[in-house]
Amino acid sequence: MDVTEVLLPGVGLRYEFTNHQGDRLGVVARRTGDFEVVVYKAEDPDAARTVLRLNAEEADTVAEILGAPRIAERFADLTKEVPGLLSGQVEVRAGSPYDGQPLGSTRARTRTGASIVAIVRGNDVIASPTPQEAFRRGDILVVIGTCEGIAGVEQIIQG
Repeated sequence: MDVTEVLLPGVGLRYEFTNHQGDRLGVVARRTGDFEVVVYKAEDPDAARTVLRLNAEEADTVAEILGAPRIAERFADLTKEVPGLLSGQVEVRAGSPYDGQPLGSTRARTRTGASIVAIVRGNDVIASPTPQEAFRRGDILVVIGTCEGIAGVEQIIQG
């Protein structure tokens, strides 16, 4: 399925696709963490009707139900709007001192200024993990920060 991604400066991202019935659908991922599901009118492809509004928690729940890996993979696109802010991925490898340890024990944000905003675990995504969320070998951490901050998180996680 072809999904078009459109950067909405100051707003976030819009994902658009045409479903099997020919309806053009969109999902607007706002920088605030809120989401809107919209349907475009056939007679006016620029006009959309909002059919559903979700806050961040509700969107996380729907994403978990529907399969969230795509959201984590595309989260990096939101950082394009903010100069100097990057996203990166850090793997929790075998032998990491944080394998089995909670996120909070890393003190990553305090030590590096970078934030671990999601954990990709197999086909699941833990968005906005709590400090109590324990890492597992093979987890992919989605990190937002400066280049130096992301490198610092990798150093911490790898030991």
